[in-house]
Amino acid sequence: MKFPLADWIDSHAGVRHHLGSSGMYGSIRSPVPSGREIRAADAEDLRRRLGDLLDVAPERVFLTHGGTEANSTVMFFLRARRGAGRACRIAYPEYPPLFDGARAAGFVVRDSPAPATLAVVSQPRNPEGNLWSRSRLRRWAEGARYLLVDETFREFSGTRSLSAGSDPRVWTTGSFTKFFAGDDFRVGFAVAPEAEAEAFGRFHGLVTDEVAPFSIASASGCLRAISEVRRAVAEVLTPNRAMWEACFPGSPAPVAPVGFDRHAIPDGDNLAGRCLAASVLVCPGRLFGDPSGVRLTLTRRTFPRDLAAYLAVRDGASNATLPESTPPNRSRARPRRAEAVPGRAGRA
Repeated sequence: MKFPLADWIDSHAGVRHHLGSSGMYGSIRSPVPSGREIRAADAEDLRRRLGDLLDVAPERVFLTHGGTEANSTVMFFLRARRGAGRACRIAYPEYPPLFDGARAAGFVVRDSPAPATLAVVSQPRNPEGNLWSRSRLRRWAEGARYLLVDETFREFSGTRSLSAGSDPRVWTTGSFTKFFAGDDFRVGFAVAPEAEAEAFGRFHGLVTDEVAPFSIASASGCLRAISEVRRAVAEVLTPNRAMWEACFPGSPAPVAPVGFDRHAIPDGDNLAGRCLAASVLVCPGRLFGDPSGVRLTLTRRTFPRDLAAYLAVRDGASNATLPESTPPNRSRARPRRAEAVPGRAGRA
């Protein structure tokens, strides 16, 4: 058992048309470290590499076993601060571990502009796939003492990390499980504001274990091969985004590998159930705090036929015809071990 979204995806992983997993695992290959690289793995070197990537001092970067651990560690640290209030601001729909994690840390979650100790948001958005402008994010976070930004999908958008800005309230988190297909090695990270890094470092050392050498070496290999990874990701996502634009006119292509379909869908649970009956997996919006839609993912090379199957169910048609102007994704899938094995962590 994990959390409801991950359980939903894993328990229905055997469908013919999979539009549930938001990471690139199974669609691209992540670098595999050699024995020598594993023996030479250096956590401080990985922190330096991440600092260079994010344009922050490595002393502000803290390694975790995935993005969810990074988010929860920050939330529990901030909740324990002297004088911290309980209010946490969320904008639904949102990635569920963000609001469920905040509640577990003792915050009272509200979708309102009232003053708050903590404001939490994913950028790019999960499940909507869009990216807020800096001005919109600044307005939304106004009146919050701290701002935690989950940047798990940042690499897909090619944008600069918010941790590199000058706002002393901003905490960011990231993960290697999505863009880098790193489900097998499980590395995430949190970036603390400069003034908070020393105190957070002591807390981080108390509540987390060291990341294993294999994981350190794998993550370092991903950063060394980042140009090759970007090309492989683009090979899959570029045609899939073009297809999204053609099939959802008026809705811009997501900058993240997910999209939220609200097209005349008053009951996302009902549609998700009908999709399962047709062996199509989508994620009901209820899991993200908005029951009126469903989330689709664009990470698979089979996206053209998977999307056609989804649209056929949604629109009540026996067959869905994709726009002729949209080129099919003809790339052959490169083999990955355990591609279709249910229960893989980090796929939500």
